Amino acid sequence: MDFTEGYGDTVSRVAAAARSGCRKQVRRLIERGFSVDCRDNRGWNALHEAAAAGSKECVQDILSAGGGSPGGASDYVNSLTHEGESACYLAAQRGHLAAVQLLLKAHSNINQLTNNLSCPLYAAVDGGHTAVVELLVSRGAEVNRTHTSSCWTCLHQAVYKGHSDIVRVLANRSNLEAPDDHEISPLFVAAQYGQQECLEILVNAGANVNTQAADLATPLLIASQEGHQGCVDLLLDHGADPNISCSREWPQLPIHAAVEFGHIGVLERLIAATDRVCDQGEGMVSPLYVALRYDQSDSVEMLLREGYSPDAQDCTDILDIRSPLCMTLCRTSNEPKRISFSELLIAAGARWSEEDWMYALATDKTDLLQLILKHRWIPRQDAATRKCSAPHHPGKAVLKLPEVRDLLCVALNQVHFAACWLPLLLKAGLEPSLLLQPHMLEQADGEVLNYLLDFVNWSTLSPPLKHVLDRRRAEKTWEPCPHFDSIPCLSHMCRLQVRVVLGSDSLMGTDVVERLPVPSLLNGFLQFRDISEPLYTHSPQSSPLSERMHEYESTHQHRHVL
Repeated sequence: MDFTEGYGDTVSRVAAAARSGCRKQVRRLIERGFSVDCRDNRGWNALHEAAAAGSKECVQDILSAGGGSPGGASDYVNSLTHEGESACYLAAQRGHLAAVQLLLKAHSNINQLTNNLSCPLYAAVDGGHTAVVELLVSRGAEVNRTHTSSCWTCLHQAVYKGHSDIVRVLANRSNLEAPDDHEISPLFVAAQYGQQECLEILVNAGANVNTQAADLATPLLIASQEGHQGCVDLLLDHGADPNISCSREWPQLPIHAAVEFGHIGVLERLIAATDRVCDQGEGMVSPLYVALRYDQSDSVEMLLREGYSPDAQDCTDILDIRSPLCMTLCRTSNEPKRISFSELLIAAGARWSEEDWMYALATDKTDLLQLILKHRWIPRQDAATRKCSAPHHPGKAVLKLPEVRDLLCVALNQVHFAACWLPLLLKAGLEPSLLLQPHMLEQADGEVLNYLLDFVNWSTLSPPLKHVLDRRRAEKTWEPCPHFDSIPCLSHMCRLQVRVVLGSDSLMGTDVVERLPVPSLLNGFLQFRDISEPLYTHSPQSSPLSERMHEYESTHQHRHVL
């Protein structure tokens, strides 16, 4: 913009000529007596214009003429604009090396601060003018002064802008650990903004790779958070500790940051470097929790694949979450994610507790239960030794005795939904006799009760159970199948005996029945496929799952079913 047009009454003709770099015009005007000290509305005089334009000759002529100003040559060369900018600052800001040399020779204040705390060196650093920086540093410019409201030094700014050549100039002259207002060092800035070359220069100069900011964050944490793979590798190769806690609120490590933002390459490197105590150690937080919290499915898969426990540690005190599986099952807003993460954890062998079983059984939806049975095996239980038989199906993990016990305890307390879960459990190999409990017979819907009795020898029920059935029949709350008044037919007795020999888990959950020396037409019969499944009847009074869980936790008693 030509200020001679907008502000013709305040901009000197010398200043206008200097701005255009026309030395002849500047000399002609000075010889005719025009002032070199007249200022415009910004406080700029002719010297400021010449310096900003980078005209060495104009600067030289104006300096010679300015020596006759009231304050002398020193005051003139250090005159400031309304923003506190000297001619040296303006020249350095724009990278005009020759002009800066002339101004310094004329005794310009090399460390003069502007109104916003900048200085010639900081301006040259910000602009990436390496030659000017070298000149100013060689002439004694102060390198460790802070120049922003955030207390950044020239080295902070050089690193932030990625001016690696300037970082080399400053690294051997600056305080490498100079903190800003958040106690962030220049090396931290390099890691944060992915300035790998600058980071390497600082590391080789001896900067602390394990420095911590006011909030305890380390360069490795911030580089992991931002996904700067090269910086992460460089820091680890030069001794950065991946096990330093980086938060006052919880034991956060760099691996947690990589997981949260889904930086898989960084995560892979940190898995190899991080102490596994974070996986299950008391008072720690497994990265698996963070991956689940932020829906990072790739991170979840990698952690499980690399051996991180699907059960992790109990983080009730830190996160108010008991287990990764509990965190996943508590999801309400994103059902597909809930199922996806549940399957990953189930396939990895996550343990099921009573609370977890509630999500699978206390509902008319069976997708979660089907998912469990897809990956987990309900084994034959030996009441004497309480040991599980070996799994008969490749790729499936065995439900342990405590898990089966918790399953049955929840099932017997959620009889209202038995029409949904009972067929799935029996077809998966659960021994039906385990459900022949007084509570089941008292509370079950008539269709459910008939379905269950068709899987057993109803004529050999214990007297207490027969008493329950007789009472329900008298009260007309149960209408038994007609054949329950007769002794079971021989074919039914035979398939019951086959199940005893093979085990319910093997008979119902594998293809072993197809290898039996019997006609293939009997396969379905031996697996009880002739029995019609009960229909679920929705109860309008059914409370939400969260309320049922709270009621269950506060009122239920363990039923001794195994």
